[in-house]
Amino acid sequence: MTTAATTAATTTPIDRALIPIPFGRLVRTELRKLTDTRAGRWLLLTLVAATPIVALVMVFTMSTKDLNYAKFVDYTSTPEKLLLPILGILTMTSEWSQRTGLVTFVLEPKRGRVLLAKGVAALGLGIGVSILMLLVSVVGNVLGQSVRNGDGSWNFAGQVSGEVTLVLLSWLLLGIALGMALLITAAAILVAFVVPNMFSAFFGSGSKNTTAWFDLNQAQSPLYSHDITGKGWIQLLAASALWIGIPMLLGAMRVRRTEVK
Repeated sequence: MTTAATTAATTTPIDRALIPIPFGRLVRTELRKLTDTRAGRWLLLTLVAATPIVALVMVFTMSTKDLNYAKFVDYTSTPEKLLLPILGILTMTSEWSQRTGLVTFVLEPKRGRVLLAKGVAALGLGIGVSILMLLVSVVGNVLGQSVRNGDGSWNFAGQVSGEVTLVLLSWLLLGIALGMALLITAAAILVAFVVPNMFSAFFGSGSKNTTAWFDLNQAQSPLYSHDITGKGWIQLLAASALWIGIPMLLGAMRVRRTEVK
């Protein structure tokens, strides 16, 4: 009896140690990391504050014929398109910039699970911010119609909402991919904002049918004009694989192999 009790007491801690950390707890931890740091907190506050400010400026400055839901979505998504890549970058570079990688990867040795939790946390925030943008656009359209007798059109509201949200999440994924590949916040931000725009400037004079295959900005332009075709979706997929898929794959390999000091 005593021997059995002693054996159970000695094996229980070992069994518990073999139980992996629940994935939901990892996601909550990564969300807390994003909101606990000063940079992450201010970035999220800027995203939340900038969207209604843009909508309010539109209500009182734009032509009444442009006060419709599609225009509100296009304009209020601008802060998100600029800032969501930074959110993705900060999510992936925090372990190295904040020097918390040693603790994180000791507590969870499977780095793939940590990367997946970071991605889920960033996408969750990105979807939340996108929903906020759509709600602000709804309020802005109603306000523009009531205050200035604006157009107030809701044409293609579902299509507009889905396509612009897709653009925002793709730029968030670009930030995640570059953050994983470079692991340096400043370098990843520089590449995210400079390289795609320089690429578009150099190759933008070419045929759209050709450049849209490898230019992410060009491939996304039909989403803003809301006239994307089947070929356009394939071009968007190809450009996304080049700018997001490949860096993300290389980044995952690098994070798995990089020595944490």
